[in-house]
Amino acid sequence: MSETVVTLGCRLNLAESETIRGLIAGAERRTVVVNSCAVTAEAVRQSRRAVRRLRAAHPDARLLVTGCAATISPDDFTAMAEVDVVVANAAKLDPAAWLAMPERAALPPPTRPASAARHTRAFVPVQTGCDHACTFCIIPAGRGKSLSQPIAEVLRAVERHLASGTREVVLTGVDVTGWGADLPDAPKLGDLVAAILRAFPALPRLRLSSLDGVEIDGLLFELITGEARVMPHVHLSLQAGHDLTLKRMKRRHTRAEAVALSERLRTARPEIAIGADLIAGFPTEDAAMHAANVAIVEDCGVVHGHVFPYSPRPGTPAARMPQVPPPVVRERAAEVRAAVSATRARWLEGLVGTTREVLAERDGTGHSPDFAPYRLPEGTAPGQIVLLTPTRIREGLLE
Repeated sequence: MSETVVTLGCRLNLAESETIRGLIAGAERRTVVVNSCAVTAEAVRQSRRAVRRLRAAHPDARLLVTGCAATISPDDFTAMAEVDVVVANAAKLDPAAWLAMPERAALPPPTRPASAARHTRAFVPVQTGCDHACTFCIIPAGRGKSLSQPIAEVLRAVERHLASGTREVVLTGVDVTGWGADLPDAPKLGDLVAAILRAFPALPRLRLSSLDGVEIDGLLFELITGEARVMPHVHLSLQAGHDLTLKRMKRRHTRAEAVALSERLRTARPEIAIGADLIAGFPTEDAAMHAANVAIVEDCGVVHGHVFPYSPRPGTPAARMPQVPPPVVRERAAEVRAAVSATRARWLEGLVGTTREVLAERDGTGHSPDFAPYRLPEGTAPGQIVLLTPTRIREGLLE
């Protein structure tokens, strides 16, 4: 293989990386791409470490960097001796951007849909960018304003994946629930989900990536709670469990609204598993605010948690607020993660002895509709949906 693409960060990056693989396939010279992330300072450091590691492993390759970190701070990556070219997010999926680079052969257009040959589920980008202004977030600077894919384009992408044998499609983006606001007549995400389900009755599983609870429209709620092919796994962009913290973050929901939404979802469809993004140690956070962060894990029933220790991003309003000392931030992040681990452990214990449909991955594991992780029987072919009844939990996996 003459190309290597390393992805950091979100599922949108993962989907875009598969397209990039197609765009650089066939290069005369070995090409290495780092699709970087800037969601936290640690993500930027990991992106830079990936550049150095890949240069050491491929000293003669042409090394390019794209993604949010490279878009927000291009000079930082251009200055790295290991980097040959920086490609901004706005150009990362444009064939002309890659074809125009020197020392390259003319490249064919992609011949396979994103992730068809590498993953058992397909990530379909439906939206990029964000029109909101959360005080901690630098991503709008890297992705720009919200830009939605029209329904017809999304349907074409899903059709390509289904033709390749994909059993599960995941709709992804920077602000997925913001999809449609920039399109004619401003359709809602529920309209897109309904269109996919109508167009592809044979699609077994449709999953949604992180959702902003205040943007879940009525039709989307009905489909999440009432349509079997929409997976019962709702990952909410909560970020904090205290109203003052949420206000200082410029989030658009309250703690009570987040808890009420979680309860409504589980009441309407009891098997729904709740996930959440939570930030520990946000500027000005005191002990009471932190306690609310820990408590919302239990109050919302969070079993899939992404817990981020706050790190200041230059250029954001939160970076100018009074900061929590880094050791305290790390300690609080560990406590929030422990709370998630406790609710998750109880949830997994409750699944022992129940029979579920599990989508087989390529590494010998798989996931049920609620995204519970399973260890597969030896010899299970990737891409199969199999019925499993676990008898125990080992190393975090049902088996």
